[in-house]
Parts: sequence; C-alpha cells; structure tokens
Amino acid sequence: MALEFQKKGVAGTGFDTRVKNYVFTHRVPESAAPAGVEFVNEPIKAFAARLRSIKGKNVWMMGGGGIIGSFLDAGEIDEFVISVIPTFIGEGIPLIAAGRRTAPLELMSCTKFPDGVVQLHYAVGR
Repeated sequence: MALEFQKKGVAGTGFDTRVKNYVFTHRVPESAAPAGVEFVNEPIKAFAARLRSIKGKNVWMMGGGGIIGSFLDAGEIDEFVISVIPTFIGEGIPLIAAGRRTAPLELMSCTKFPDGVVQLHYAVGR
C-alpha cells in the first residue's frame, strides 16, 4: 500500500531509511526495492528466525490485522504495546484479523498520558 501511495505522489509516504523496512508480499515486484526496503515472501517462522539472528531489538509491526494475526498464530510475537486513544471512531482496521486464536496476555505496564491516552504493554503468553 505504501508503495502505491508513493507512486501516486502522496506526501509523507516514503520509507524511513534509518531503519530496515520489510514489506510482506505474495508476489515480489520485478522492480528493485526502494532504499531501506526488503521484500519478504517466505514462511513467517523462517523469516522470524532469520530476523532474530540479526543484531538488534524491538521490531515495530504495522500493516493490519491479517499480518499481525499471522505472526501471532506462528508464535512469533513476544509483546504488544497498545495505545488506547480516547476517541470513538466507529470503524477501522481490527488489531487482529477475525478467526485468529485467543492469545493469553500478561500486563507488564500501564502508562497514562496527560492527553488521556493510555498505553498498555503486554507480554504474549506461550
């Protein structure tokens, strides 16, 4: 989706080249990946093992409930940091896609911010 926005010239949709960006896709584009981007088309377990073998820590995942649910189903999410923003929007993208299993969570911390946002930090049970 980000690549499509870039092609259309939508401002602010460039990838942050200070960090490594992984784009999961069923079909790897024939064109070269943008700077700082690696296209991924491999099983989640294999990708996660490869990623865990690289120096570094704390991967931020975004992309919707489908990809998050797939990583959760594969047992490859260690923690969730969820920010609750006090605005009812009525609709949106689910955190985890429907049909995914129940994930036991252990609350590690809860932080309240002056603007009313609450950040919940959970460990994922095994």
